[in-house]
Amino acid sequence: MEFPPPAHPGPTEDQLLVLQGNHRSSFVWEGQLSMQPLRPRRPDDLWEFIGEHPFHARVVARLQVTGFYMIFELGRMQLDWSLITALVERWRPETHTFHLPTGEATITLEDVQVLYGLRVDGQAVALPQYIRSMTRAQFLDMMGHFTGYRPQGDAGGSRVALSVIKDHMAFLHPDITGETEDLHIERYTRLALLLLFGCVLFPNTSGSKVSMLFLHHLQQLDGLPQYSWGVAVLAYLYRSMCRASMGPAVDIYGFLPLLQRIMPLQPPLPPLAPGEAYPFLLLASRWILRCGNYRGTDAHHNLPLIRDVPDMLFIWTPYIDELLAQLPFYCSVDRLLWSTSIPMIFFDMVEYHTTERVLRQFHRLQPIPREPRWVAIHYQRDDRARLDDIYMGWLEQQVHIWEEQRADRIPPSPIFTQHATIHMYASWYRRHTRLIIGNPIHVLGERYRPYAGRHEALASSQPIFEATTCFDEDTTDAYIQEVADGPTT
Repeated sequence: MEFPPPAHPGPTEDQLLVLQGNHRSSFVWEGQLSMQPLRPRRPDDLWEFIGEHPFHARVVARLQVTGFYMIFELGRMQLDWSLITALVERWRPETHTFHLPTGEATITLEDVQVLYGLRVDGQAVALPQYIRSMTRAQFLDMMGHFTGYRPQGDAGGSRVALSVIKDHMAFLHPDITGETEDLHIERYTRLALLLLFGCVLFPNTSGSKVSMLFLHHLQQLDGLPQYSWGVAVLAYLYRSMCRASMGPAVDIYGFLPLLQRIMPLQPPLPPLAPGEAYPFLLLASRWILRCGNYRGTDAHHNLPLIRDVPDMLFIWTPYIDELLAQLPFYCSVDRLLWSTSIPMIFFDMVEYHTTERVLRQFHRLQPIPREPRWVAIHYQRDDRARLDDIYMGWLEQQVHIWEEQRADRIPPSPIFTQHATIHMYASWYRRHTRLIIGNPIHVLGERYRPYAGRHEALASSQPIFEATTCFDEDTTDAYIQEVADGPTT
């Protein structure tokens, strides 16, 4: 039996998704990337290194003060590249949201803090002007001063190889004892944080280096909690997804565990004895407990099959108070900022937290959102280029907005005339979104044929929220099981 001609995937109006012609979803629709998942830019041996060189108790104490030790505690997290790719195919640089058939959704500051305990309130992770004008030799001198180790070599700009940091830490490790001077403990802690930044939170396109720009913030370890590191991590991931979603990109970087944690693709929690409670840990810790062999190899699900999973399984329900009450205090202390619609700053990078487009994630009604406030091709800017005066003035303005106005930029509640607009929103959204990603013509094999009708339902005239619930429970379970089983060949 032949597939019927696929319906128009959308958008039918191009005022919003102005980059559709060069978006990854267009390449997938044409059959060029239908079977090709993205690949990571990340070094995988960090956790093996820490396993072989466990932190001394004094280093652990210093890391705990910085607010980053819980990321080390979590350890390596298994990544599902098909799921990550499917999500990036629905990410839009024009709106900073995933365009699902049920509406727009995104990763928010709430997700960053609840899942990983990274603070989202505090000073912007920005750079003073003198740091931008430093030469490589000056950066190396700065690194020698604050870490006790000055790498050799004149090439690499402001970046240093992660391998040389690990080699030096391995050399120092036997000498870290209870009698070691505080100066050396702090230097070792800074090296550990550079590894964390370069390997986990802010991996760059090289996959093997870390920026020495971080040394500016690492000068005073006790001052690290004063910065909004959760905002920086999310801004960096937004920028990475914007770039990976455009053209035939082959890789992606950033704190990717945060990306895939927004989907409930994990087994149920293990049973507990009566009266026993789950550990008072980060929510991401519970995900790892569910995952079982999280230190194994990356997951390899079938990309064409899992491409539709975000449509069916995205959870709109906000984190409930009962759940937040079970988490450490630092996982919810900044909750007043979670729905803030604000520019997020990381060094010289600015990305917008567009909560006004995803109000349902905050248990509020969703009216038709206003036009985005940024240029759609913002992601094309070279973050390593020297800043001109115009951009510097604009950047300083964005930092000022974050520093002075972040608590005042919570989206207002919809007015009465917007309250009954769910059908208006659905109608508007259907015209302006990319409803379908995978083209059934390019997905061959009997395993996928039963779901071809889903594409026709999405493109029909049915209301969007009815079309996206066209599977009954049994069919949905069978579909998810096929995703988990992966390809038969």
